[in-house]
Order: sequence, then structure tokens, then C-alpha cells
Amino acid sequence: MSSMNPRKRALPLPKTGRGEITRRKILDAAKREIGRRGFAEASVSTITTEAGVAQGTFYIYFRSKEDVMRELVLHMGRMLRHHLTEATAAATDRIDAERLGLRAFLDFVRRNPDLYKVVEESQFVDEKVYRQYYTEFAKSYRIALAASEKRGEIAPGRNGHTIEVRAWMLMGIAVFLGQRYGLWDPKVPLDPIVEAATGMIAHGLLPVPAATKSR
Repeated sequence: MSSMNPRKRALPLPKTGRGEITRRKILDAAKREIGRRGFAEASVSTITTEAGVAQGTFYIYFRSKEDVMRELVLHMGRMLRHHLTEATAAATDRIDAERLGLRAFLDFVRRNPDLYKVVEESQFVDEKVYRQYYTEFAKSYRIALAASEKRGEIAPGRNGHTIEVRAWMLMGIAVFLGQRYGLWDPKVPLDPIVEAATGMIAHGLLPVPAATKSR
């Protein structure tokens, strides 16, 4: 298995605007190639051909194909967190934030299927980077859930693990719905999916009291 240790020496950054454009072309081409072919089948040669640059140019910005995948995973995380922050800014409470966030996430997956596939495949190339992607999300989720709990928007936890468990459970819901309705069935209307998931998040598996249903 290849290694993509996030603590390795930082990759060189472009010194000119033209260099940044070239680097971005390589990353975009790698996203498409790895998303379509898979990491094993994609190569520096196919990536540079897709990008329309010489193979030598690739090595000005990246040491290896593994470096490109790592950069794409981190880029996906930054893009998605920013996207979700904007999408949930007007939420009225935690449940509304979950609804808005899930809808925004599924929309994002549908618009960026190759990038989403790159992230999922990274677990088989370097588990550390894959874990970093999700642990950074979990950290943000824990902070948001703890604040919601203090405001009385969600039930208080019963032990010291509650916030952590809730964060990972909610992330798991999004990940698998992203697979099902973001990648496999991207034409299915999202509103019923999001409402069903939000109902599950808000009420769990227990029957909803009649008074609640009528509201």
C-alpha cells in the first residue's frame, strides 16, 4: 500500500498565477481520472494527458500520484465544510440545521461525484488521510452539537460519549445517503429523502406522539 503521510514535507506552491492555473488543471484532471478509473488504474501519464500538460510539469507541483490524491481529499474537506457552513447559516435550530445541511451535502455530492469517489477510495490508499478527512468533520460536528445541547435544542447526553457518538452517527447517515442518492440514484427527488432522514434524526425509531404529528 502506498503511503501519503500528511506530515510529509509540504508540496511546493506555484510562484505565479500561471503556475497556479497549471496546478489546478492537474488536480482537476486527477479528480476526473481517479473518479472514473479508480486510483489503481489512473496514472501520472493519464492524468497529464487529461490535463493537457507534459509529464515533467506534473513533478514541478507533485511528487507522486499519492500526493495528488491527498491534496484532493483535503480540498474536498475544505470545500464541503465551507459549503455546509453557508447552507446552514440561516437554520432556526439544530434539527433545521441537520435538514439544510443534509440537503446541501446531497446536492454537493451530485455536483462533485468524482471528488466524492476520490475521498471514499482514499481509505484503501492511505487510511491516515481518510481518517483525517472524517475526524476533522467530526470535530466541527461535536462543537455544533455541544452548542445546540447548551441551548436546549437537543436532548442532553447521558454520558461523556454522547456528543462523539451522535457526531459520527449523523455523519454516517449523510455518507450512506450520499452513496445511495448522490452517486447511485442521482435523479431521485431529494426533498422526500431529506424529510425522511430529518424525521429519523429528530424522533429516532420511536412512534411520534399524535400531538407532534398534528403540528
